Amino acid sequence: MSETSAEAVVSAASAAASSAGNWRKAGVAGAAIGVVAAGAAAGVAIERLTVGRGMRKKARLALDSTGPYGTLRGTPGKAYADDGTELYYEIDEAEPETALTPRRRRLFGRKAPAPVTVVFSHGYCLNQDSWHFQRAALRGVVRTVHWDQRSHGRSGRGAAQLEDRKPVTIDQLGRDLLAVIEAAVPEGPIVLVGHSMGGMTVMALAEQFPELIRDRVVGVALVGTSSGRLGEVNFGLPVAGVAAVRRVLPGVLKALGQQAALVERGRRATADLFAGVIKRYSFASRDVDPAVVRFAERMIEGTPIDVVAEFYPAFTEHDKTAALARFAELPVLVLAGVKDLVTPSEHSEAIADLLPDAELVLVPDAGHLVMLEHPEVVTDRLADLLVRAGAVPAGATVGGYGSTSSSAQPG
Repeated sequence: MSETSAEAVVSAASAAASSAGNWRKAGVAGAAIGVVAAGAAAGVAIERLTVGRGMRKKARLALDSTGPYGTLRGTPGKAYADDGTELYYEIDEAEPETALTPRRRRLFGRKAPAPVTVVFSHGYCLNQDSWHFQRAALRGVVRTVHWDQRSHGRSGRGAAQLEDRKPVTIDQLGRDLLAVIEAAVPEGPIVLVGHSMGGMTVMALAEQFPELIRDRVVGVALVGTSSGRLGEVNFGLPVAGVAAVRRVLPGVLKALGQQAALVERGRRATADLFAGVIKRYSFASRDVDPAVVRFAERMIEGTPIDVVAEFYPAFTEHDKTAALARFAELPVLVLAGVKDLVTPSEHSEAIADLLPDAELVLVPDAGHLVMLEHPEVVTDRLADLLVRAGAVPAGATVGGYGSTSSSAQPG
């Protein structure tokens, strides 16, 4: 796509925001926001579609009705943020015989402490189900908590955003995570796992509550995330296109967030374009199960446009580099897809440079949703981290994560 055409897409989105009665422009605006919702920016080239629209719609409906992803459920619970926002979480308990490692049994005998709990934090425009494969693999092996960030999934809309129109901050997300931990993991050691925005949430927790990290956290996994400088990411676009996007996008998002109903109709009208954008910015390999791709679409489609607008400014302001020092003495996994266009793997390498004892894993042929695209790699390295953290015994069987190959059966 040429630089001028990239600017044209942004210009069209801006025009749509100011013309509520223009259906065609609203569709373009929805497509532009679809790019943002996928964690990218406007101005991406999409391959020409060769299958009829009606057939594509039928295929999506078929995948929606049969796709097994995101169907795992645990014991539900609710926590409340410091501004009153309701935060939804689910707990998967470990089987009694795997709740303690042999070493911990020998050390503590009958007075063994609470088992290790692994707390998963998801990314922007996703929800707790984005960890589907890892959740399936760890069920019964270790106690886990999966939660929906504010305004995502089953959690409530941000109270401060609805009532006072305050923008969301990464610091607020760190305090939200603390509220979930206090409700779902009141005692015992913790392993923190975060993808993308979830990793930033973990860093914000560490910055604001270092005593929690010191006293209770025994391991950390940071997947496809960044400690700062996200404003420099080019999303695979030409320089001029990136400059145009950065210049107008904040204003466009704000305007579109105020016309949510119109834009949501536009997003539905441009579903095919939206799907293409999501696939490009979520996955890198060609052989991905269509049901997994559709699963990612559903999660991102489920994020309202005004939520997209509320969160977006926080990323350019995000800088938690100093907070990484809180993890220096812990087992840490830093993992990223080499072809991630949203949070480039260089950001993970920068994190690993500041944590020289961390395990750095760069996954070839992987995009931003690496835990869905290559679940076997993510789950294997996460299982190793849990062994190092003392959460599971070295001989524990961790499996059932399946494959996202289009020729394989889902796990």
